[in-house]
Amino acid sequence: MSNNILIRDVPESDRPRERLIEVGPQALSNQELIAILIGSGSKGQSALSLATRLLKHFEGLLLLRDASINELTSINGIGVAKAVQLMAALEIGKRIHTYKTSDQYVIKSPEDGANFLMEDLRGLKQEHFVALYLNTKNQIIHRRTIFIGSLNSSIVHPREVFKEAIKHSAASVICAHNHPSGDPSPSNEDVHVTRRLYESGKVVGIELLDHLVIGDHKYISMKEKGYL
Repeated sequence: MSNNILIRDVPESDRPRERLIEVGPQALSNQELIAILIGSGSKGQSALSLATRLLKHFEGLLLLRDASINELTSINGIGVAKAVQLMAALEIGKRIHTYKTSDQYVIKSPEDGANFLMEDLRGLKQEHFVALYLNTKNQIIHRRTIFIGSLNSSIVHPREVFKEAIKHSAASVICAHNHPSGDPSPSNEDVHVTRRLYESGKVVGIELLDHLVIGDHKYISMKEKGYL
């Protein structure tokens, strides 16, 4: 006999949509929220059962957040339509997070910069080199991903970093990149890139305040390490 729970067998007050209306979204589990996004189950299983299986497959929300359309549709019961709904909802969540935190966000310390970027960068499978552009009050006025891939001084060129700074009339720049391994210990290439950017910033009159290396809930400030 199947262990899957069919939605018609669940009391109406316990169904995800009804529970959300009754007690609010914050009271729902990850499975229930995803079940609402999925909308309906497939043959022999409810949306809640499918949501539970989906989270189990991706070992939680972090890997699900970055799942591709092919990875999602490989799950029995998740077709293209359901996969697209999930990806759209997860992307909106990412954008809201970035929007809320970037609005007048002030960088007063390396920790502030790391906190701003940590959730976006720590789970990525490739290195992302990001620049944060600040005004004279150290508020973030622009953010740009300069490069995706292994950090290399010949590719992460100061021209690309400071062109954006001039375009947005930035007073200073903070650069950051992640280490997919989770270990933020800087490499020799990290040090070389940092020093090159710092010297270039002095030439154009836009200070490189720091270069942060982001790991898994850990970071290294190249300024604190004495490379700036």
